[in-house]
Amino acid sequence: MPAGFPDFRLGTVLATSFTGTLSERYGTPVERIPTPQRLVDWLAVYGLAVDSCTAAQLDLARELREAIHLAATAAALQHPLPASAVQVINDRSAEGRAAAILTPEGKREWRLNADSGVEDALGVIAADAINIIAGERDGKLALCASPTCQAAFFDTSQSRTRRWCDMNTCGNRQKKARFNTNQRKNSSSAE
Repeated sequence: MPAGFPDFRLGTVLATSFTGTLSERYGTPVERIPTPQRLVDWLAVYGLAVDSCTAAQLDLARELREAIHLAATAAALQHPLPASAVQVINDRSAEGRAAAILTPEGKREWRLNADSGVEDALGVIAADAINIIAGERDGKLALCASPTCQAAFFDTSQSRTRRWCDMNTCGNRQKKARFNTNQRKNSSSAE
């Protein structure tokens, strides 16, 4: 990763990983796609390589990211989906031109054309969000238990009881805080 930019938080679910490009929403927010080139970099990591991105396209991407976050959060809480978020997701999905292809391993991948742009990649992300929010995949939407994060994530664990969007970040931070609190309690009670 180029110096000066926060690392990407990569997950296995495209749509919720995309919402993770803004983390710590309820603490000190960390923008992981602060420039058009960083969006190009993020898309390439997920197999949605595009040649370039404008500031206007970055704005479209961030609008989609926030719409997915709002809709996924509402779905996780079993609340009605915000109409404005649904509209943005549907618009981005309808504007994208990408083909679903079957790999020799029996997996689905998305293929962009050589002349595809950011809008086509956003269409793939929006389609993935629709698939998840509509309940068409095996798993459930949940919210991170970290009070500073609360990111929507797609829980595919066998028990569907995962608590953290990412064990390596939010989970470890919460466990460390709990450990430190217990250490302070134990040291003050020993005095």
